[in-house]
Amino acid sequence: MGAASLTASTAFPLSPLTIGGETIPRGRRVRLDLPIARLTTGTMMSLPVTVISGKKPGPRLWLSAAIHGDELNGVDIIRRVAKALRPSRLSGSVIAVPVVNIFGLLEQSRYLPDRRDLNRSFPGSSRGSMASRLAALFMREVVSQCTHGIDLHTAAIHRINLPQVRADLQDPATYAFAKAFGAPVIIHASHRDGSLRQAAAKRHIPTLLYEAGEALRFDEAAIQTGVDGIYRVMAYLGMVAPIDTPPPPTVEAQQTRWVRASRSGIWHRCIALGDEVKQRQPMGFISDTFGDKPVQVRSPIAGIVIGHGQNPLVNQGDALVHVASQKAEAEQEQ
Repeated sequence: MGAASLTASTAFPLSPLTIGGETIPRGRRVRLDLPIARLTTGTMMSLPVTVISGKKPGPRLWLSAAIHGDELNGVDIIRRVAKALRPSRLSGSVIAVPVVNIFGLLEQSRYLPDRRDLNRSFPGSSRGSMASRLAALFMREVVSQCTHGIDLHTAAIHRINLPQVRADLQDPATYAFAKAFGAPVIIHASHRDGSLRQAAAKRHIPTLLYEAGEALRFDEAAIQTGVDGIYRVMAYLGMVAPIDTPPPPTVEAQQTRWVRASRSGIWHRCIALGDEVKQRQPMGFISDTFGDKPVQVRSPIAGIVIGHGQNPLVNQGDALVHVASQKAEAEQEQ
């Protein structure tokens, strides 16, 4: 479905966009700080939000990053997109939230101070834990205002991810949304309990999760892929002018599998992000410090390498390589 047909068939929100009690007029860029809670010092912590409201009506797209406070690529993706957008050339609105977990960002931690994972706390409750209250605030002030959403992530600490979009590809609207992004890989992923994506899906809001790079690092290629994908999505939604260049080739994956260490030792990896691997193909070996008694590690499935660990020191059971496959595992065994 192209941008023109989507625009013609979509009912855009006509009610005024109101966030934090402030009504955002069309054709304006507004910066807001939504109070969350006070630190023990008495300092108020707030959720930073930038709203770019277009002159013309259209979809409302939220962009969020740093739900895990140590995942930074999305912060810069949102900075670049929000800085470049002009209300006079925009149809609809973009609600940009570069840092959702402000507490985790300050501590360079994935978690909130109470060690809860914010992305397992949605839709939240205004009377719950800090994570639950922050999730409820985000749902009320951001998600409930929007027609579409993109949540930006990186791999967890000591891992790295190939740029990829995870979404419910069985939902037609979300599938078209994911295809428009044009990531190197799009993966069908069921909803995790307590995740932002699950909470948005229950409100019938097509939502994408973009994964790229590693924690506590900027990755220029991952950032630029995210920026380009967001612009393609906005063009697909009719929010910005059409983009003439076609999206790059995309691999659609139906399953993923982590390959884990069969023994402890030092991991010598011989594959890289984006490599295609065959079933039973060697991906490296694990040995002791002298290189004695090496154990070869093979891929259990054919597919593309979408992530791997960064630390060569591994324990038995540690995740080594993440492989995405276009086929179900039963098909590969035939």
